[in-house]
Amino acid sequence: MPGTEPVAEADEHDALVGFLDGLARLLLGTSGEGAEQVERSVTSAARGLGGSAAVAVLPDAATVVVTSHGRRSALVVRAFPEVFRMDQVVALKPLLDEVAAGRLDTRRASDRLTAITRAAPPYPWWAKLLGVVLFSVGFAPLMQPTWYEVGSTAVLGTVAACLAVAADRLPRLAKVLPLVAAVTVSLLALEVFARSPAHGGPVLLMLPALFFFVPGDYLSAAAAELAAGYLTTGAVRLVYAVALLVQLYVGVILGLVITGRPRQDLFDVAAAADLPRWMLFASWIVFTAGALLAFAVPARLLGMLLVLVYLTVGVQTGFTKLLGDVGGTFTAAVVLGAATTWLARRPGRPPRLVLVLPGFFTLTVGSLGMRGLTALAGGYAIEGFRDLTELVTLVTAIGSGLFLGAVLVQRPGESV
Repeated sequence: MPGTEPVAEADEHDALVGFLDGLARLLLGTSGEGAEQVERSVTSAARGLGGSAAVAVLPDAATVVVTSHGRRSALVVRAFPEVFRMDQVVALKPLLDEVAAGRLDTRRASDRLTAITRAAPPYPWWAKLLGVVLFSVGFAPLMQPTWYEVGSTAVLGTVAACLAVAADRLPRLAKVLPLVAAVTVSLLALEVFARSPAHGGPVLLMLPALFFFVPGDYLSAAAAELAAGYLTTGAVRLVYAVALLVQLYVGVILGLVITGRPRQDLFDVAAAADLPRWMLFASWIVFTAGALLAFAVPARLLGMLLVLVYLTVGVQTGFTKLLGDVGGTFTAAVVLGAATTWLARRPGRPPRLVLVLPGFFTLTVGSLGMRGLTALAGGYAIEGFRDLTELVTLVTAIGSGLFLGAVLVQRPGESV
């Protein structure tokens, strides 16, 4: 019938626009690897579905111009980057592979994407709570290898985990979660656990419980974006990461004000170690299991993530002895970037973002920023500026190292 073909083409174009809208929204909310991944995924999906897309990305928004079937449409997608569900990231990769290869039409691809975005979390709420606690406890020996640090973190981490789970149901709490968590943990740490210098500095007792909220991933993603030439996106993400650090810092200071403790109490001295060495080794298992539950990573990936964590720790430890902190961290980031990029390329493997997450957290970027800010607030200017300078250096080393590792294993003609 006359006019049927133009109508059908218009419907196909609208279906493609709708699919790319949903895809860009999900990618923005899980943009831990930065703007380049969002742009590459959207453009390759459009090409696989018979169209083309031009994408301009900011951390919380993307403008997508879609061309297909003789029509052109522009859409602006907004989504807030947050602590994301890795199960959705894992499920998205095979869909994008099939779309890019031209094995799905637009409507089937849209149905699959809708199923991913509407799927229930893989674990119940209490599993996320347990995951945040394990995540904190596993990180605690890195701050201070003492039984007291582990015990206090178990309590403080449980409080922080309850707030994180509550924020999933209370949008208003989610907007100020880092501040509320920092105030609560600061009050408990100062009043209950930081009563004696023999147990170490208050900030060292607080940090493991607050580590879930420290924006180390945003800081390193910003460094990678700046290195890759995404200057606006990297700068905006960097400012946002600093704002989150300041929220944590203000929360700790408010705890100090409420308890009436002098600011000099924010000393940063570690207690004498009393944990056996095997506990330090085993803590990474606890840490990785906690990350799996806290970030909704499918349980089948635990073994692979553990191997990557121990690889990162081993390389960082060995090369730090040879090259110092910066050299060891940079080398570990290069190895992690290369290994995860190579693994993610293989069919059936999870995406790079999921593989890199626990290994990345072992490099502990963001905590240095909070230690530096609180040391400055406590009047320890030299120590504070030293930590902040080290933060900038290590953020750059990690972001650049991950980027270089990906470049080293990329195939000819393949984008990083």
